[in-house]
Amino acid sequence: MTPQPGVLLAKINSPEDLKDLRPEQLVVLADELRDFILDITSVHPGHLGSSLGVVELTIALHYVYNTPYDKLIWDVGHQAYSHKILTGRRDVFHTNRKWQGISGFPSMEESAYDTFGTGHASTSVSAALGMAIASQLKKEDNRHHIAVIGDGAITGGMAFEGFNNTGVSHADILVILNDNGISIDKSTGALNSSMLKESNLFEAMNFKYFGPIDGNDVNKLVEVLSDIKEISGPKLLHIITKKGKGFAQAEKQQTRFHAPGKFDRKTGRLINDETKFATYQEVFGETIIEIAEKNDKLVAVTPAMPTGSFLIDMMHKMPERVF
Repeated sequence: MTPQPGVLLAKINSPEDLKDLRPEQLVVLADELRDFILDITSVHPGHLGSSLGVVELTIALHYVYNTPYDKLIWDVGHQAYSHKILTGRRDVFHTNRKWQGISGFPSMEESAYDTFGTGHASTSVSAALGMAIASQLKKEDNRHHIAVIGDGAITGGMAFEGFNNTGVSHADILVILNDNGISIDKSTGALNSSMLKESNLFEAMNFKYFGPIDGNDVNKLVEVLSDIKEISGPKLLHIITKKGKGFAQAEKQQTRFHAPGKFDRKTGRLINDETKFATYQEVFGETIIEIAEKNDKLVAVTPAMPTGSFLIDMMHKMPERVF
């Protein structure tokens, strides 16, 4: 039987329905939304950890802004499960990532609320800038443009092209940095260690910087977003979220529960599919180690995530040869 939504969530058929809720009801809705995502993804696998972390942010954004007139872009797109559920796709969410079901990522063909098609990654700031400039040309002075970037997407070069160009524009853009300290594997590099410094590179690129604030406090988010909404020009809100928020196993094993497959909803125990064939990634991961053991000139470059590409074992065995 398809899992059913909670009492409040069952009444939310579009973001317009959110606007009638009281502050304390937003907290209850966040719990119901998180439970619904867990109930569905435990039996219909998908990306779990990232979406659990942005439940409160999603509610706050649709509560404060006038979507889909105001443009909201998710980057990377697998953060968008709450967004899909709140924008009219609750009753088909169980078809997520299935044949003839809804997409696991934002899809412009699927909904007017999916402003831009985003998978992996780093495209949101440039896309928001283009939309904001188009709005300027059309004299749409009351239209807002929001890019949510996180889960490693900000480490991509295209994101900084977007920041660089946005900083010299007068476009009304809000970039929300969803800082959960991890992409799929643990975040690395100089950017990760500089995020919380009082003076940071975003201010150097002419963004008004706000934060960091608790990104899992829905009413604080509503308060801050309502204030920022009245400020013109490029802005960046830095929020701190917990990947896997609200599910103990997903909080403890953030990499494993990024996209865990089927799992026991109560215990968090992963359920092995004995009929499942080895994936291309698994075969690749085993084979490249075999080749590397015979050829000491071979090195590997990860596509950002060593676990997802199955280079993690080679990284452990030959750390100096994996980048």
